[in-house]
Amino acid sequence: MVRDAAVPLPEPLTALLNALLENLETAAVKDPLVALKALADLRYIMAGVGADATLAVQVGRMPMEAVATALGTSEAAARRYVNGYRHAA
Repeated sequence: MVRDAAVPLPEPLTALLNALLENLETAAVKDPLVALKALADLRYIMAGVGADATLAVQVGRMPMEAVATALGTSEAAARRYVNGYRHAA
């Protein structure tokens, strides 16, 4: 029920994430070192973008309740998720 209230991802982003998943799964079987390198690069990207998004949430003084609803999770889980990116970059 909580997930139903989450912010929907735009279709191009959903398609990109699905393609990424398929490519990573294939690489994990065919060339695991390529998969691991891609995942390492993805962690770097996630840390930077996550830090930027977290800053935007904080500067915009978005209530954690709104963040939780957008993520489709509880306030406690949303707070942990957002705080995880505070010093990631």
